[in-house]
Amino acid sequence: MADIQLGTHTIKSYGIKVARFHMYDWIILLLLGVIEIILNVIDPFYRFVGKDMMIDLKYPLKSNTVPFWAVPVIGIVLPCAVIIGIYFKRRDVYDFHHAILGLLYSVLVTGVITDAIKDAVGRPRPDFFWRCFPDGQEVYDNVTTNVICHGEKSVIKEGHKSFPSGHSSWSFAGLGFLAWYLSGKIQVFDRRGHIAKLCIVFLPLLGASLVAISRVDDYWHHWQDVFAGGILGFIVASVCYLQFFPPPYDVDGWGPFAYFRMLAETRNTVQGSTNTNSLTSRPSEIETVYV
Repeated sequence: MADIQLGTHTIKSYGIKVARFHMYDWIILLLLGVIEIILNVIDPFYRFVGKDMMIDLKYPLKSNTVPFWAVPVIGIVLPCAVIIGIYFKRRDVYDFHHAILGLLYSVLVTGVITDAIKDAVGRPRPDFFWRCFPDGQEVYDNVTTNVICHGEKSVIKEGHKSFPSGHSSWSFAGLGFLAWYLSGKIQVFDRRGHIAKLCIVFLPLLGASLVAISRVDDYWHHWQDVFAGGILGFIVASVCYLQFFPPPYDVDGWGPFAYFRMLAETRNTVQGSTNTNSLTSRPSEIETVYV
């Protein structure tokens, strides 16, 4: 049996090898970033907004409680800081690489889906009246009764991007992934009854929820927008996490699939095994001995 312990596979020794193995994943990630930029540049669908519809769209135009620049900080920088901190403790490049890659995919896939739906739906925000008529003087088409806006073009454009909420989806994508990651690392579901561990897992989800609620309080979104955005972000986060890590309730839920695959390959190499099927096994005994 190979004497393998945490801390022997660092960024310095195995980082380039792991990154090269996932080269195409990183290329697609960059492509998703480009698509996200394009979706934010193009105009959304300018949905018909009649005079009678304005009754529900006259909420005051307010500034953001959570500014746009803070969303990447909450959804990406904060989880990355936690992941980096855990890396310095465990020195496991497999865990570090897959956590960062999974997090970025979670956020960018969510962002692309969110902005694609925003542009296609074109739902007006609750404060659309003041975006369209900043002076309060309403102007409508005599035939169709559609609005004839005379506000600032960029403000009107942003006013047609209500559904779903990007703040909500990004926050739940990033912090939802962090909640999954922490639940595996502290082994929340180890059947020992330490329910206090759940507080650590719920903390990121609470933060994401507060970001979502702020969008309704600021009258930038309807409640359906933030609800749909939150569900979307958390679903994508769950899929991306389970792509790289076992479920937190699994006996090997504390580490990535790649780590246990590496243990199996090393063990088989040392033992001189010719059975290739064993390369895909998950050696829980090794994990028990060396964790």
